[in-house]
Amino acid sequence: MDITALLLSRLQFAFTVSFHIIFPSLTIGLAAWLTVLEALHLATGRPAYRRVFEFWLKIFGVAFGLGVVSGIVLAFEFGTNWSELSRMSGPIQGPLLTYETFTAFALEASFFGVLLFGRQRVAPWFYLSSTAMVALGTTLSAFWIMVNNSWMQVPVGYVLENGTFVPTDWAKIIFSAVVWVRFPHMLLASYLTGAFCVAATGAWYLLRGQFHAEARIMLRMGLYLAAILVPVQILFGHLTGEYAHDYQPAKFAAIEGRWHDEQPASEVLFAIPDEARQSNRYAISVPVLGSLIGSISFDSKEVGLTRFPPQDRPPVLIPFFAFRIMVGCGIVMLLLAWAGVYSGIKGRLERNRVLLWCTFLSFPLPHIAILSGWFTAEVGRQPWTVYGVLRTADAMTPFLTAQAASISLIVFCAVYVFIFAFGTFYIYRLLRSGPAGGLVLPPAAAIPNRPMSVVGQIGMPNTDLLAQEDSR
Repeated sequence: MDITALLLSRLQFAFTVSFHIIFPSLTIGLAAWLTVLEALHLATGRPAYRRVFEFWLKIFGVAFGLGVVSGIVLAFEFGTNWSELSRMSGPIQGPLLTYETFTAFALEASFFGVLLFGRQRVAPWFYLSSTAMVALGTTLSAFWIMVNNSWMQVPVGYVLENGTFVPTDWAKIIFSAVVWVRFPHMLLASYLTGAFCVAATGAWYLLRGQFHAEARIMLRMGLYLAAILVPVQILFGHLTGEYAHDYQPAKFAAIEGRWHDEQPASEVLFAIPDEARQSNRYAISVPVLGSLIGSISFDSKEVGLTRFPPQDRPPVLIPFFAFRIMVGCGIVMLLLAWAGVYSGIKGRLERNRVLLWCTFLSFPLPHIAILSGWFTAEVGRQPWTVYGVLRTADAMTPFLTAQAASISLIVFCAVYVFIFAFGTFYIYRLLRSGPAGGLVLPPAAAIPNRPMSVVGQIGMPNTDLLAQEDSR
């Protein structure tokens, strides 16, 4: 086995899946939000909801296309770089990915065309139903992917026959308790991604004095939704940690930075893990909290990494720091969302420029949280591809050379960077253009109750202008 080829293959898959996950996480959240917008438009008849819907539908279309293009590559990598994994787990992973195609892709492809071209050709109720079907399709796609990945994390419902994983109980595989913790965790992460991207866009427009009615809808709906979802996400994050504690103790010990058994266990808030010395440097710990988090007990014994053979331990630095980055992003998003709700209740949200700037700058946070959470889960699973039964080194394509792996890595990096640059630039152009038909106010009019000096230029009193804008 070529160790260099193994490392390059791992880097390649990590790069492509990290690039890919950005777009599905956004489109899952946007699809659900578009359904809500269309329902609000039908219920209230307010034109601003329609303009916001049409605006975000364009961005959804671009992100959806980028997600599909970048995701196709992952299927090829299973054959080119990880053929042993495909051969051994094909009887389980093959049907799961097929279910995704037959359910998720079928719904998305069938009804997305209605969203793009059917507004004037179908009844309003059918258009709303089509929006909901696209949202359901994106959700089902996430579900089947998480079922697949959760089986690799905690394999159940199979037997090993002639070097192949043969399914014996599909109900155990699909309805595993691990799936129904990790799938909601990923779904909520996607909803939060959509919420913060939408809220950040609304804040940006208000700071620029543009599209006031549409911006208010984006800002308030995004922050209010996040204020509800972040606490629920924290709960499912804790449940996800419990599955790692029970089924993947080595991963849990790496995340905690715990090298030796402790009773009761402390919680390491920050440290620099030193794998050579099997200890932490500059550690800041809270006594007993580790037992409380791990086992909901004040005196439980928590295992350390030294309990496991060195060849069975995951790398420590990446899951240790990635987990803390994810938690940090979650705390910042929670504080920001709750501050937005409080400011909105007080009627100061659109005038609080500090909060608007913080909201605008928050748009990368959910993406960073998702990527760092994914790194925690996948790097923490090492050295296993199928946890406990198939090592990553044994899952690689036999006789794959370092030269072939390096060429494909370079090509993928170049193509993906080009695609990302083009897609990002095009989405930026859409954001600059804003919702079609939205009223662009002068900068002073962007903040209600602020004196304006442009009454003569716009031809109406200040109060009339703001009332007209709010009615939109």
